[in-house]
Amino acid sequence: QVQLVESGGGLVQAGGSLTLSCAASGSIFSINAINWYRQAPEKQREWVATITRGDSTNYADSVKGRFTISRDNAKNTVYLQMNSLKPEDTAVYYCHTFVRGSGYWGQGTQVTVSS
Repeated sequence: QVQLVESGGGLVQAGGSLTLSCAASGSIFSINAINWYRQAPEKQREWVATITRGDSTNYADSVKGRFTISRDNAKNTVYLQMNSLKPEDTAVYYCHTFVRGSGYWGQGTQVTVSS
């Protein structure tokens, strides 16, 4: 099993920055990739970014050029650096991974961007 714990959310003005963290524990040696998703009120959860074991990264078009996903293997933590934030980035942000066919989610962290 894998446990994921997000942190770093908060309230920020448009144009500002935040860095989210996703700390992984448990069977972390089995993790091949970690994803960030977000869910805005009354909207479906959407994929934001992915980082693989080999440090390949991929981003949704809506965040490309503004968000950066990275990892610190020594701390078993994945980060999401968010710059130039917009009100439409307001959502609960979740980290997610698959291990041996089972999906794992964190509890989420709220990001609110004021205009």
